[in-house]
Amino acid sequence: MDGVSPPRQAISIPCMPVLVTRPSDAQLEVFRTSQCASDFSYAPAGMTRTGEAPSEYSVDHYRVRLGQGMQSFQRAQEAIGQWVMFDMGWTTVWRPRSPAEPGLTVAVLVRAFGLWWLNACRVVYTFDDELPVRRYGFAYGTLSEHAESGEERFTVEWDPATDEVWYDLLAISRPNKLLVKTARPLARSLQRRFARDSQRAMVKFCEIV
Repeated sequence: MDGVSPPRQAISIPCMPVLVTRPSDAQLEVFRTSQCASDFSYAPAGMTRTGEAPSEYSVDHYRVRLGQGMQSFQRAQEAIGQWVMFDMGWTTVWRPRSPAEPGLTVAVLVRAFGLWWLNACRVVYTFDDELPVRRYGFAYGTLSEHAESGEERFTVEWDPATDEVWYDLLAISRPNKLLVKTARPLARSLQRRFARDSQRAMVKFCEIV
């Protein structure tokens, strides 16, 4: 031996979704790719299309006004494409540099309760509707390695009749992990915080024109 230590290898963490320190980018990619073959942790996929869900699921629906006119709508579309609704300081979405499309698997990193929580999701469907209201966005669903089980839909819409642009968030979920089930009130509080901060992030982005 010449006294030189061998290079350290990236730590594999596909089975460690809760961490005490922030995972590296390499670890995030290892986790994300490890989940690409995973199934959705709920059924049926696509439940946010109708907003209907089994009784054991919580349904949360939030809306906030972003502005007026086509320019504001285009800005809102840009925000959805960049996943701006997760830019709130305590969440990160690790994904390939490609637009949201059905089948895309992402890793959502959440900093909460002094820990780093890794969650796996997959885009279920996208939409770009023209009539009667211009709507753009996508929905993603949880995979097995996620604290919750369910689906979220992220929408921006422009109604030509009122000229108003809105951000719409629909979440249908229930606990997926034992820790979340035993601390359900805290988990629900975190979900409400996400909705509130997500709205703020979208409003802030769309104000910069």
